Amino acid sequence: METDLQSIIAEAEARLPALDSMAQFEQFKATLVGPNGSFTAVTKTIGKLPPAERPLAGKLINQYKTRLQALFDAAQERLQAEAEAARLGPPVDVTLPSPDRPAGTAHLITQVREEICSILRKIGFVVADGPEVETEYFCFDALNTPKDHPARDLHDTYYTHPETAFGNVSQKADERYLLRTHTSSVQIRTMLAQPPPVRIIAPGRCFRRDTADATHSANFHQIEALYVDKGVTVRDLKADLDFLFRSLLGADAETRFRPHYFSYTEPSFEVDFRVGHLSKVGSEWMEIMGCGMVDPAVFAEVGYDPDIWSGYAFGLGIERIAMTLYGIDDIRYLYQNDARFLRQFA
Repeated sequence: METDLQSIIAEAEARLPALDSMAQFEQFKATLVGPNGSFTAVTKTIGKLPPAERPLAGKLINQYKTRLQALFDAAQERLQAEAEAARLGPPVDVTLPSPDRPAGTAHLITQVREEICSILRKIGFVVADGPEVETEYFCFDALNTPKDHPARDLHDTYYTHPETAFGNVSQKADERYLLRTHTSSVQIRTMLAQPPPVRIIAPGRCFRRDTADATHSANFHQIEALYVDKGVTVRDLKADLDFLFRSLLGADAETRFRPHYFSYTEPSFEVDFRVGHLSKVGSEWMEIMGCGMVDPAVFAEVGYDPDIWSGYAFGLGIERIAMTLYGIDDIRYLYQNDARFLRQFA
């Protein structure tokens, strides 16, 4: 009996690995354990043995049945895995992007920011960056902003606890921290870190305590520029702004300066512009940004000699440019993450 059982196991070990379908597996399995199978035939011989030998024969058959079942299970698992792999096709790299979803596109604010940066790079500007959580020194004091200036009031600026100002080094022990109200702080950090000449643009997110409406938001994006060298004049400022707006808005874009006051520039100007082909602007002058020549007090604060160096600075809101370019009448649309709206500018 044991010889027959060993022969059956040997046949199973030889034949099962060569099977390539579940149908072949079932056919072969039937030849061993089916009603007329060879293994079934061996088990039927127990009844012909003397009663004293039957317990030992039964134990032996159970041992070989367990071995045979293990071979069946392994073969069935292999065949099922092969069938599933064939159904799914070639192996898939799950780290690759899904082919079922369209590629994403840059947000409109990102597109306009990159376009402005690209234009200014053509005339020598480089991008500089700084933290969104700032100290009063970088955001106000170094920019010649008086202590009683309205921008420093609690109703206009988000002040925060010092422990949240990661990586910032305060200039004073009792100095407060805040969410920056403009990216002019990047200009101060850059001038403190390097000698002139300087030609930078500082794009980034800013924060002010504004009530959200069609034209205001507590969170907005800004690009500020700083150019410091020997002999920089208002004429350079006007020429570079004309180049920026004509490149960005079209060859018919016009700009004009109106006298204004900013604590960190002298003289200071508001900039108006008009573009005939844009319906949101047309032939009427529209205020768009502020600018001016860097105040000598700011140069003195960062260690630049105002008798040797001069420079200009300007800043503009990215959202306002985007709204002007694309005829958007509510700034809140830019933050609502409505794909139906954003897809128009993809």
